Amino acid sequence: MSRLRLASAAPDKNGVVLDVTPQSAGWNHVGFRVVHLAPQRAYSGLEAGREACIVVLSGTAKIVAGEHVFEKVGTRINVFEDAAPGAVYVPQDTPFRIDALTPVEIALCTAPGAQGYAPRRLDDKGLPRVVRGEGANSRLVRDILPETSLANALLVVEVITPAGNWSSYPPHKHDTARDGETALEETYYHRLSPPQGFAFQRIYTDDRSIDETLSVEDGDVVMVPRGYHPVAAPYGYDLYYLNVMAGPERRWKFYNDPAHEWMLRSQAKPERK
Repeated sequence: MSRLRLASAAPDKNGVVLDVTPQSAGWNHVGFRVVHLAPQRAYSGLEAGREACIVVLSGTAKIVAGEHVFEKVGTRINVFEDAAPGAVYVPQDTPFRIDALTPVEIALCTAPGAQGYAPRRLDDKGLPRVVRGEGANSRLVRDILPETSLANALLVVEVITPAGNWSSYPPHKHDTARDGETALEETYYHRLSPPQGFAFQRIYTDDRSIDETLSVEDGDVVMVPRGYHPVAAPYGYDLYYLNVMAGPERRWKFYNDPAHEWMLRSQAKPERK
């Protein structure tokens, strides 16, 4: 298996099925963990020097962060339901506890923290789902922790790519701090419906020092340290993914692959050689 792809495992004693750390990924910012909990089970943690966004992907949980208590976080049955996830922002060095009220799937997204914002629940009604793109390049996007929401480094967004469509397309990257582009590490947590399906994600750089095309299955996470990273959902299988991004600057500014940017221009066609 590629070093850029990690498959879910059976839950450990704490319910953890996936765990990406800066050390395991070989980068500096993004941490990502998935936890499955049965009803009445709990998961506790404290991210030293790191902020966290706890996303209740499915199910309902009670979340305690420091002295703040958030009851009944999350309402949807699965990630493909047309409803916002439950989510709680937890500042660095703040202990937290997640109590499962139903079976839950939790994503724990982390990045370095500095300024101490207060723990807060991210309002479900403030997380609308919008259509981005057109035709076979259309997808459904929901910002969970965007630039406009207070945080130190984290950016969190979820996307549903309908069967037969592409997303993160035309291929774009965000690995260089320059005018019009920011340097952001990124993880993609993939879910498929029906779950026996698969999807494709390519990661490549201009110099092709990275050039991999990955077949991803339900529950896989893909790490994007740099390079372009388009995604395709085959016919018959809807694809969900949760993106976590972080870097030195908390802005999402991306650069399209010039070879493919022509398709964004109305009625444009590529030059023939």
